[in-house]
Amino acid sequence: MSQPSPANAKPAPARSPRKTEVGVVASDKMSKTRRVVVERLVPHEKYGKLMKRRTVCHTHDEGDESHVGDVVEIMETRPLSKLKRWRLVRIIRKGAQQALAGEGEAPAAPSAE
Repeated sequence: MSQPSPANAKPAPARSPRKTEVGVVASDKMSKTRRVVVERLVPHEKYGKLMKRRTVCHTHDEGDESHVGDVVEIMETRPLSKLKRWRLVRIIRKGAQQALAGEGEAPAAPSAE
């Protein structure tokens, strides 16, 4: 049995760019899964007024890095489970949860020199 030589192999066809969206993490209660809300503005069919619409994407977050309130970028991927079709690319901005994390601590005493 002979393997095809690299000279005869056809190059793989170029894959079209995958969709990316920016949204806010709405839930981080599942392990390695985040619910990301992507909002968009669409005009009303008859009156033309802009209306807010949202899409909830179940997103794979391998390192459990994102938390509620974070603004994240997600990318479309192959089906990972029944609902997961997106994966986390990067965290654009940390949310309010990080700012509130240090609020319960006692303030540091001023140093006397």
